[in-house]
Amino acid sequence: MDASSVSPSIASAPTSRLLPIRTPRSAPAEWTTTDDFSAATEEEEPVTPTARLMEGIYIVVTIGLGSPVNLPVFSAGVAAELARFPRFRSIQVTDGSKDGNNPRWARTAVNVEDHMIVPTLDPAAVAADPDRAVEDYVASVYTLPMDRSRPLWEFHFLDFPTSEAASTVVARVHHSLGDGMSLITLLLASARSAADPTRLPAMPEPPARTGAIYAPRRREPTSPGALAAFITWIWPYLVLAWNTMVDVSLFAATTVFLRDPWTPFRRADGDVMLNPRRRFVHRSLSLDDVKFIKNAMSCTVNDVLVGATSAALSRYYFRNSGGTDTYRTWLRSVLLVNTRPTASLQAYANMIESGRSNDVAWGNQLGYILLPFHLAMHNDPLAYVRKAKMTVDRKKSSLEAIFTCKTSEVFVKMFGLKAGAFTFRRMFANTTISFSNLVGPTEKIELCGHPVVFIAPSVYGVPQALIVHYQSYNNTIKIVLSVDEEIFPNYSQLLDDFVESFGLIKDAASRLSESIKKE
Repeated sequence: MDASSVSPSIASAPTSRLLPIRTPRSAPAEWTTTDDFSAATEEEEPVTPTARLMEGIYIVVTIGLGSPVNLPVFSAGVAAELARFPRFRSIQVTDGSKDGNNPRWARTAVNVEDHMIVPTLDPAAVAADPDRAVEDYVASVYTLPMDRSRPLWEFHFLDFPTSEAASTVVARVHHSLGDGMSLITLLLASARSAADPTRLPAMPEPPARTGAIYAPRRREPTSPGALAAFITWIWPYLVLAWNTMVDVSLFAATTVFLRDPWTPFRRADGDVMLNPRRRFVHRSLSLDDVKFIKNAMSCTVNDVLVGATSAALSRYYFRNSGGTDTYRTWLRSVLLVNTRPTASLQAYANMIESGRSNDVAWGNQLGYILLPFHLAMHNDPLAYVRKAKMTVDRKKSSLEAIFTCKTSEVFVKMFGLKAGAFTFRRMFANTTISFSNLVGPTEKIELCGHPVVFIAPSVYGVPQALIVHYQSYNNTIKIVLSVDEEIFPNYSQLLDDFVESFGLIKDAASRLSESIKKE
């Protein structure tokens, strides 16, 4: 069954009771109800320039549940939890000016049932292949309109078992409401530990950040003398300044004219589709295997993910392009970077739980890095990880992410939304893929009274034909691909390439570890 055969229709929830958003009586003073929201508060919540650039871009999260859907329980959970988050009970309004240059967030009354969608699917198609039925429905979600007079979020319920879950929930959220970090924080604060429902889920502490959007590491002097000490002290800052200048120049050139070479991963030059027919597919990997590779290679999890992605893209490229093993090419990814100050998601969730949600940096606080992927066939699978580590380490010694974040905001303020949106779209149109890696809970969780089996986030609304997301949860990590079905008719094969590449790299890391032990 393809997406065109899915005929979604909004069905009434199995209860006629409305669930308006209300703040609990015990809520802290800074929580406001929809009734108490005033014009003065509205003026304090303008739509940020970055959020305005997200017009037409939506986040789609497929969540596998470990039990059938209990719609009244889920709806009540959403009403109780999302009531604490202003963006999820706000709509965008303008000041009535001709150009509408001053949009702001205005609170509105919310009927949760309006955001709970139970589609009607073909029973024969569901019985024949429930996994395909879910995939087809998720692929059709982008065609469904959203009522902009309501907050731009909704949940779609597919209450039948698949190979991975007892039921499936598909959440769709407009990207202006927040970036991946905001939404993961929201998920964490709205969920509970499956082992102990009285507490929040456990989250890993953030790794120590060096380089990138932070101060460079200082080197210890290797020779005596004031001059040597001064050079040792200033050298990292000179490298940081040089790398930033190079990266910013390339970024500016990309928004104007610099375009990736043609590969099977993108449309022909000049052929751009903002909303192509998309598929959202995913596979699970062992997080322990990824960490094993990390430890064997003395690198980071992100280095492993970038290296494995490069290996998978190389396998797909050389099989479909007919290139020889000695031929090499490249493509670039838009790597999304969280520019918030270093803090654990656990700390943010605890702030929300204690009523200090205003202390959390909500919204979209993203910088952009143009990360090159080198396509080549290596006899040693670990060569992909080594190359990825070199590339990522080089990008860490640059302020590219901070610069692109601040520049996009200033550009929209100075030249208007149309000019900002043009450069924003050019950045995506002239590169090949988008890439992101999100950290999730380290234990199983329950969401609105339902056990969660997996979390698979993705997006649509950008012109790139391939978007790669990684999402960790418990002891697994999800590879999630958002693909243009016209460019990737064999998208399942591409997903297989990712799984096989991880397997080859893991086997090579095992051999490396064994050889080290024997020495």
